[in-house]
Amino acid sequence: MFHLRIPSKRLIGMFGLVLLLSLAAYGFAAANTVPVSSAGDGQNTISGYTVSSVTYTLNSTTPSTIDSVSFTITPAAGGNAPANVKAKLVSSSSTWTSCTNTSGTTWSCAPSGGVSASSADELRVVAAQ
Repeated sequence: MFHLRIPSKRLIGMFGLVLLLSLAAYGFAAANTVPVSSAGDGQNTISGYTVSSVTYTLNSTTPSTIDSVSFTITPAAGGNAPANVKAKLVSSSSTWTSCTNTSGTTWSCAPSGGVSASSADELRVVAAQ
Protein backbone atom coordinates (compact mmCIF):
# COMPACT_ATOMS: atom_id res chain seq x y z
CA MET A 1 0.00 0.00 0.00
CA PHE A 2 1.23 3.49 -0.86
CA HIS A 3 1.29 6.30 1.63
CA LEU A 4 1.24 9.83 0.34
CA ARG A 5 3.22 12.28 2.44
CA ILE A 6 1.85 15.77 2.53
CA PRO A 7 4.54 18.42 3.08
CA SER A 8 4.28 20.34 6.30
CA LYS A 9 3.18 23.98 6.39
CA ARG A 10 6.68 24.88 7.52
CA LEU A 11 8.27 23.28 4.42
CA ILE A 12 5.75 24.97 2.11
CA GLY A 13 6.43 28.31 3.82
CA MET A 14 10.21 27.95 3.38
CA PHE A 15 9.74 27.01 -0.28
CA GLY A 16 7.56 30.10 -0.78
CA LEU A 17 10.14 32.34 0.92
CA VAL A 18 12.97 30.99 -1.26
CA LEU A 19 10.83 31.52 -4.37
CA LEU A 20 9.99 35.08 -3.32
CA LEU A 21 13.66 35.93 -2.64
CA SER A 22 14.70 34.42 -5.98
CA LEU A 23 12.18 36.52 -7.87
CA ALA A 24 13.26 39.68 -6.02
CA ALA A 25 16.94 39.05 -6.82
CA TYR A 26 16.09 38.45 -10.49
CA GLY A 27 14.09 41.67 -10.59
CA PHE A 28 16.97 43.71 -9.17
CA ALA A 29 19.47 42.17 -11.58
CA ALA A 30 17.20 42.85 -14.56
CA ALA A 31 16.89 46.50 -13.52
CA ASN A 32 20.66 47.17 -13.85
CA THR A 33 21.50 49.43 -16.75
CA VAL A 34 24.94 50.04 -18.17
CA PRO A 35 25.53 53.23 -20.17
CA VAL A 36 26.73 52.97 -23.76
CA SER A 37 30.51 53.17 -23.88
CA SER A 38 33.37 52.43 -26.21
CA ALA A 39 36.40 50.39 -25.29
CA GLY A 40 38.44 47.69 -26.91
CA ASP A 41 41.73 45.97 -27.36
CA GLY A 42 42.99 43.51 -29.92
CA GLN A 43 44.52 42.98 -33.30
CA ASN A 44 41.34 42.77 -35.32
CA THR A 45 38.18 44.78 -35.76
CA ILE A 46 36.91 46.06 -32.42
CA SER A 47 33.33 47.06 -31.88
CA GLY A 48 34.18 50.08 -29.70
CA TYR A 49 36.35 52.11 -32.07
CA THR A 50 37.56 52.17 -35.64
CA VAL A 51 41.19 53.15 -36.26
CA SER A 52 41.90 54.54 -39.73
CA SER A 53 44.10 56.98 -41.68
CA VAL A 54 47.31 55.59 -40.17
CA THR A 55 50.43 57.66 -40.97
CA TYR A 56 53.99 56.85 -39.93
CA THR A 57 56.60 59.64 -39.66
CA LEU A 58 60.20 58.58 -40.23
CA ASN A 59 63.19 60.27 -38.62
CA SER A 60 64.62 62.91 -40.99
CA THR A 61 68.29 61.93 -40.42
CA THR A 62 67.77 58.18 -39.87
CA PRO A 63 64.80 57.16 -42.05
CA SER A 64 64.98 53.57 -40.77
CA THR A 65 63.55 54.85 -37.47
CA ILE A 66 59.86 55.60 -36.93
CA ASP A 67 59.55 58.80 -34.89
CA SER A 68 55.76 58.80 -34.58
CA VAL A 69 52.50 57.34 -35.79
CA SER A 70 49.21 59.19 -36.13
CA PHE A 71 45.71 57.90 -36.81
CA THR A 72 42.04 58.71 -36.57
CA ILE A 73 39.85 57.02 -33.94
CA THR A 74 36.11 56.97 -34.60
CA PRO A 75 33.83 55.70 -31.80
CA ALA A 76 31.05 53.24 -32.63
CA ALA A 77 27.54 54.66 -32.95
CA GLY A 78 26.44 56.02 -29.60
CA GLY A 79 29.92 55.73 -28.12
CA ASN A 80 32.04 58.49 -26.67
CA ALA A 81 35.36 59.72 -27.96
CA PRO A 82 38.33 58.22 -26.13
CA ALA A 83 40.11 60.17 -23.41
CA ASN A 84 43.09 57.79 -23.07
CA VAL A 85 44.90 56.24 -26.02
CA LYS A 86 48.09 54.18 -26.03
CA ALA A 87 49.85 52.31 -28.81
CA LYS A 88 52.77 50.03 -29.49
CA LEU A 89 54.52 49.04 -32.69
CA VAL A 90 56.48 45.92 -31.68
CA SER A 91 54.43 42.85 -30.72
CA SER A 92 57.07 41.40 -28.39
CA SER A 93 57.49 44.70 -26.54
CA SER A 94 55.73 45.49 -23.28
CA THR A 95 56.28 49.24 -23.75
CA TRP A 96 53.17 51.27 -24.54
CA THR A 97 53.39 54.85 -25.77
CA SER A 98 50.88 57.42 -24.54
CA CYS A 99 49.21 59.25 -27.41
CA THR A 100 48.10 62.86 -27.70
CA ASN A 101 44.91 64.14 -29.26
CA THR A 102 46.16 66.56 -31.91
CA SER A 103 42.70 67.64 -33.15
CA GLY A 104 39.20 66.18 -33.12
CA THR A 105 39.53 62.44 -33.66
CA THR A 106 43.21 62.50 -34.69
CA TRP A 107 45.79 61.09 -32.26
CA SER A 108 49.60 61.03 -32.43
CA CYS A 109 52.02 58.71 -30.61
CA ALA A 110 55.77 59.33 -30.42
CA PRO A 111 57.69 56.40 -28.90
CA SER A 112 60.66 57.57 -26.83
CA GLY A 113 63.77 57.29 -29.00
CA GLY A 114 61.71 56.05 -31.94
CA VAL A 115 61.24 52.49 -33.14
CA SER A 116 63.32 50.70 -35.73
CA ALA A 117 61.22 50.25 -38.86
CA SER A 118 62.56 46.71 -39.26
CA SER A 119 61.31 45.71 -35.78
CA ALA A 120 57.87 47.35 -36.12
CA ASP A 121 55.54 44.43 -36.81
CA GLU A 122 52.17 45.71 -35.58
CA LEU A 123 50.17 48.77 -34.67
CA ARG A 124 48.23 47.93 -31.54
CA VAL A 125 45.99 50.68 -30.19
CA VAL A 126 44.19 50.62 -26.86
CA ALA A 127 41.58 53.33 -26.34
CA ALA A 128 39.27 54.06 -23.41
CA GLN A 129 37.03 56.86 -22.26
